[in-house]
Amino acid sequence: MKKSIMFQGTGSGVGKSLITAAFCRIFKDDGYKTVPFKSQNMALNSFITKEGLEMGRAQVFQAEAARIEPDVRMNPILLKPTTDKKAQVIFKGKVHKNMDAQEYHKFKPQLENMIKEIYEELTSEYDICVLEGAGSPAEINLRENDIVNMGMAKLSNSPVVLIGDIDKGGVFASLAGTMMLLNEEERSRVKGVIINKFRGDIKILEPGLKMLEDIIKIPVLGVIPYSDINIEDEDSLSEIFKRRSKSNKEINIEVLYLPHVSNFTDFNVFQTQEDVNVRYVLRGESIGNPDILIIPGSKNTIEDLIYLRESGIEEEIKALHKKGKLIFGICGGYQMLGKKLYDPKGVECGIKEIDGIGFLDIETVFEDEKVTTQVKGIIEYEGSGYLEGLKGCNIEGYEIHMGRSKLCGESVYFDRINERLGKITSDLEGAVNSQGNVVGTYIHGIFDNINFTRKLLNNVRKSKGLGEIESSVESFSEFKEKEYNKLANIVKSNVDMNKIYEIIESGV
Repeated sequence: MKKSIMFQGTGSGVGKSLITAAFCRIFKDDGYKTVPFKSQNMALNSFITKEGLEMGRAQVFQAEAARIEPDVRMNPILLKPTTDKKAQVIFKGKVHKNMDAQEYHKFKPQLENMIKEIYEELTSEYDICVLEGAGSPAEINLRENDIVNMGMAKLSNSPVVLIGDIDKGGVFASLAGTMMLLNEEERSRVKGVIINKFRGDIKILEPGLKMLEDIIKIPVLGVIPYSDINIEDEDSLSEIFKRRSKSNKEINIEVLYLPHVSNFTDFNVFQTQEDVNVRYVLRGESIGNPDILIIPGSKNTIEDLIYLRESGIEEEIKALHKKGKLIFGICGGYQMLGKKLYDPKGVECGIKEIDGIGFLDIETVFEDEKVTTQVKGIIEYEGSGYLEGLKGCNIEGYEIHMGRSKLCGESVYFDRINERLGKITSDLEGAVNSQGNVVGTYIHGIFDNINFTRKLLNNVRKSKGLGEIESSVESFSEFKEKEYNKLANIVKSNVDMNKIYEIIESGV
């Protein structure tokens, strides 16, 4: 096996994904072919590879940090929650089946050898593999049949670095407690700890670091300062929904936080536009007076539509529509904006038929087979107002959906897909209402196309009597590159890199 290092955490949200990405960039810049790996990821955020396979987005941005193409082998198992007790199990990029927790726990032993084979095949092509754990290795009720934390460290024979989040409070207790709950073999794999998200004077912290080392008998490899890095967040536990941008910006966008929201990273690109304020409308909150309202993707469209209806949000959406504001639906949000949704086979839930919000003349039928594809195309719609001048704009992104939608009235198509999974096609897609202020599409990542997005935003500015402005970045990928470099520099400057390389060379 090639050299490896694994980053595990004292819990979820401590920064494992970002630190893994940082080391992918550091090792790559130091001249090593580097690959990320996470055996099992639970998230509603996913991505479609150029082969049409589905994987977690955390390993996608880690691959970007390593300057390599995302490969489904980097995340062979993806669990996408469908309800509080069930998840869709995706293995090697394809849907396996829906399972509850007990069923999946019994299934895990069958996966162990397959994961090992995938890991060995992938890492044979690289110099260093940077592995990421999930949650905490101290979840002792899950130790049996573990395939993502210490179980994966054993499979890959990787040394482990443990990460604690000081911003949450209690970092010394969480690190010491985690070490205490590990068994002797597991403790022997942990070669150091990193304290993440530190704010304040490091001199005040230093006595505690020495005491911690005396307690856990392994070194503190670094203290990483809290920093504002605009890189995709891993899951819906992310702080992204709690953020409130500066309210004095000229364009206000609101995104509905749905109970089963998926692929909310579709909207990270708006952080690159200096005139845009983004607010996530959380449960119990009301829609404000946005210039653009976005209904995002959903892992359970019908149940989330019912949530909008029962919470009163649907009526607020309709009131906004009467004001002529721009409403944009992505994937599940697109389906909700239609006239009817049908689920004859119970793909989503037990409800066979439900009325949509009704702004778009489309009907959606949920089918057994999931569509997973990268796409390229152009905007087909030609109109005035919010969508003026967008016809012919190049767009690209990806589709992940169970439903199939078709036009059934006055609405017209929004775009034309010219390429699917590298093959030439000519498929009309999406929909726009007759007034030109409600748009729906299946294309995740459509806003990452800066030329399209900036033209759309400038049309909103025009509707408010404001002049056009240019984007401060030429492309979203250019913006992300700068963020990866910024992240890597912060981590490299605050971690003992000599010790990190020593751990990698020495192994377990």
